[in-house]
Amino acid sequence: MTHGLTENRKPNWIVTALLCVAALTVLVPLYLAVVTALKTPQELAESVFALPRQIRWQNFSDAVRLTDFFTAFRTSALVTVSVVILTLVTNSLVAYAIARNQHKKFFRFLYYYFISALFIPFPIIMLPVVKQTSAWGMDNPYGLIFLYVVYGLSFNVFVYVGYIKSIPRELEEAATIDGATTWQTFWKIIFPLLAPMNATVGILTCLWAWNDFLLPLVIISDPKLATLPLVQYIFQGQFSTNYNLAFASYLMTLAPMVIVYLLAQRWIISGVTQGAVKG
Repeated sequence: MTHGLTENRKPNWIVTALLCVAALTVLVPLYLAVVTALKTPQELAESVFALPRQIRWQNFSDAVRLTDFFTAFRTSALVTVSVVILTLVTNSLVAYAIARNQHKKFFRFLYYYFISALFIPFPIIMLPVVKQTSAWGMDNPYGLIFLYVVYGLSFNVFVYVGYIKSIPRELEEAATIDGATTWQTFWKIIFPLLAPMNATVGILTCLWAWNDFLLPLVIISDPKLATLPLVQYIFQGQFSTNYNLAFASYLMTLAPMVIVYLLAQRWIISGVTQGAVKG
């Protein structure tokens, strides 16, 4: 028995090697980003991997000035917070209606209609979306918020429906007997029970809305309303790129989402796992 347990505890060297390679693909670029942001251009030209001889904090202050960092930060924060709140409220409601009425043809059709949208690449619909949002005066952060909520619907309905089906109907029947309406049943019973899935959807939506580059690029027409990923473009010239300032700006843009992910990673993993098992 003891011998069997000892055998089971032997490390799997193949998996360990693959994990090490995967870790290096993340750590090496992160190391290069940090050391590049702290060097002078001369030090970067001498060696890409070497540590800076003297830390150059001025790269960060120059990046803040050139990108108008705090204006772009406010726009990104407005878009991200609004998208997360609206996504949780509307997408969970849609998924609840579909999950509890899937025996009806109309709701079953809606479910597969939303799921089919997962297989449509954004570049295919990009041009019509850009023309329509411009015609409706939605080429601003508010139009961006609307599009993020709509585009997230297909994936979120998929994960929410699987989770809602695992919640016993008896809870809702008991609430109905006590006089609760469907609206009250959802907000007072179902929505609190969706907490693990809400955490997963909220965090994934937050990362997507904060980091996305393509949708703000094609939707927002006023440079003063640019989000943080868009203002990083200023460091890319026709003939050269200021890598030191660019990586300093990248790190400042990256920092809020790293903090969010580190604080909330256990909810992401548990939520995805529960959704996979119960779906």
